[in-house]
Amino acid sequence: MKLKDDYILYNASEEETIAVATGDEAERFCGLLRANATAADILEYLKEETTEDEIAARMLAAYDAPEEDIRAGIADVLNTLRSVGALEE
Repeated sequence: MKLKDDYILYNASEEETIAVATGDEAERFCGLLRANATAADILEYLKEETTEDEIAARMLAAYDAPEEDIRAGIADVLNTLRSVGALEE
């Protein structure tokens, strides 16, 4: 899976990243997605083709949190991206 190329990421601050649809995607999704620093990491990983397990492995290496919490957070972000059609799968 991968974030569609028509979504650009903008670092609004150290604590917030914004994903904005451009091009054809902007006609379909007229909004923006706000992400905290942890969700922003997931968005960055999704700039390239990856899997949920690969994202989890990277997050486990970066954060001191239980695996089930990390996987739940990843699932939440991916579900949000799927709900607006922002992922290529």
